Amino acid sequence: MNLPARVRVTRPPLPLAPALQAAAARLCPDAPQTLSAAALAIAGGSVIGAHLRWDGGEAANVETGWRGRGIEEVLAQTVTG
Repeated sequence: MNLPARVRVTRPPLPLAPALQAAAARLCPDAPQTLSAAALAIAGGSVIGAHLRWDGGEAANVETGWRGRGIEEVLAQTVTG
């Protein structure tokens, strides 16, 4: 899947650094802080998407202006990776 040129998807080490945790919480406010996996989409230095997984659940969200560009699919593949 090709992403927009400015977007990269990463699977950061856990626990998330405070700035990444804050961005993930903004996108997926119902997710707990203790995660089993996380994938983040970053564009221009800002987190624009997150797919988070924890024991018993998961949540995913991409900022409105970035939806429908394949980011959701890449996040899902990356968090499973």
